[in-house]
Amino acid sequence: MPTQTEPGALTAGRLHRAKELMLRSDLSIIEIAAVCNLTRSHFSRAFKINTGLSPQAWRLLARLEKAKQLLVTEAPITHVSLECGFFDQSHFTRVFSRLVGQPPKAWRQSARSQVPSYHP
Repeated sequence: MPTQTEPGALTAGRLHRAKELMLRSDLSIIEIAAVCNLTRSHFSRAFKINTGLSPQAWRLLARLEKAKQLLVTEAPITHVSLECGFFDQSHFTRVFSRLVGQPPKAWRQSARSQVPSYHP
C-alpha cells in the first residue's frame, strides 16, 4: 500500500470517502471523482495506485464479498442480488459464476456445509 506522499496516490481521507461512496451509493465513478475534486481519469489512476485495482474492479469485488456475507443467511438470492447493486438476479448469477467459479446457489450450499454447527 503506498504512502500518502507517493506521487499520484489518494490521501487516506479521499480513499476512505471514495470506498464508502462506492459501497453505499449508486454514484458513478465520474461522480465519485468529482466528490474527491479530481477528474475521472486522475481519480482512476490514483485509486489504482492505492488499491492495485481500478475503481470499477474494486467496486465489483466489494459487492461480491457483500453478496457472500448475505448468501450464508436465509436471504433470497433475488434480495442478495439487488442489495449488492446488481440489476437483477440473472445479472448477479452471471457475474458471480464467472468470478467466483460457481453459481450463488451452489456457493451458498457449499459455504453452509462448511460452517460448524453450534450445539450447547
